[in-house]
Amino acid sequence: VIDADNKKKTSNISASIVFDSGQGLMHDKFCILDGKRVFTGSMNPTMNDAMKNDNNMLLIDSKVIASYYKSEFEELWSQSRNGGSMSSPVLINDTKIEIYFCPEDECADKVIREIRKAQHSIKFMTFSFTHAGIANALLVRMSDNVSISGIYEKRQLSKDSTMSVLKYQGADVHIDGNKYTMHHKVFIIDSETVITGSFNPSKNADERNDENLLIIHDRSIASQFENEFERVFGMAQPTN
Repeated sequence: VIDADNKKKTSNISASIVFDSGQGLMHDKFCILDGKRVFTGSMNPTMNDAMKNDNNMLLIDSKVIASYYKSEFEELWSQSRNGGSMSSPVLINDTKIEIYFCPEDECADKVIREIRKAQHSIKFMTFSFTHAGIANALLVRMSDNVSISGIYEKRQLSKDSTMSVLKYQGADVHIDGNKYTMHHKVFIIDSETVITGSFNPSKNADERNDENLLIIHDRSIASQFENEFERVFGMAQPTN
């Protein structure tokens, strides 16, 4: 299933294709392997995303999670939207993973819920961050002395971006230094919870696009994402 806006770019693909033309974008990036494993994250299967842009990708070995994504795929394959989510938290060894699909699962509310739990720190890397409710949740945690630091993609700094208000209130926000694109959609909370997937914190992603969101509760995985955050933050430029 490919978003209809990209129809002209598929001439070299021999597989059967459904072009999604629903409201908003079909913005998912996932692949299901043998009904057992799932590739997903922020990376589109393009040369730029694989070789030039900052991205993340996860390989999850779980028949249950694969079944959630298969249901979403079948919904899109049949060219229907908003069929309702069947997902519930999955425990893989000691790692709890929550899977949500937008817009039916109200993904912004799930992000806000996790932000409200923060006690020490929130770090984020966002391609597009315009969602006022998520920004307000960050500001509330700042008022309780939770450290907020983040990186914005420079090409998405429109009048609707939340960067200025967070900067004004004292958040340590930077502008991406990659000459190509910082394409992550990541929040890291208290060094133990990671929010990632295709979901940009924006109103369109929450209410119009078809998206997927993962909330991963695992310190080891959070540490890997923090390493990526530090790498990207080290190349970023302070806002003025």
